[in-house]
Amino acid sequence: MKVNECMSSDVQVCSPGDSIGDAARMMKKIDAGFLPVGENDRLVGMITDRDLAVRGVAENRDSKTPVREVMSAEVLYCFEDDSLDDVASQMGAEQVRRLPVLSRSKRLVGVISLGDISQAVGNGSQAAAALAGVTEPSARHSQH
Repeated sequence: MKVNECMSSDVQVCSPGDSIGDAARMMKKIDAGFLPVGENDRLVGMITDRDLAVRGVAENRDSKTPVREVMSAEVLYCFEDDSLDDVASQMGAEQVRRLPVLSRSKRLVGVISLGDISQAVGNGSQAAAALAGVTEPSARHSQH
């Protein structure tokens, strides 16, 4: 099965110049913990609720602070024609719960989550392996 068969194609995007307050309100409205950041029809970053907390609130930034100052510029992604097996493995290895989905011309076309994969394959091994990988502690995300 391919990513485009089970991804969510209704994706809200914010821009690097939007305020973090606006990004937080958008996340609340759509009940999501992240937003892709796009500029000139290209994916340039991601902003998560954790970015807002750690790089925004914890650093005493104003709600008018531009998204570009707190977003993650390193974006992990997959392509719409990638196999679910490969994407689930990538998500487990990178310890992420969702990935932006790009066309081969690098245009944002959707988002895939572990939930999407789980629903598509039932209790299949891809979702289980990815979830196990995501929930394992790593040095990259350690609190020590």
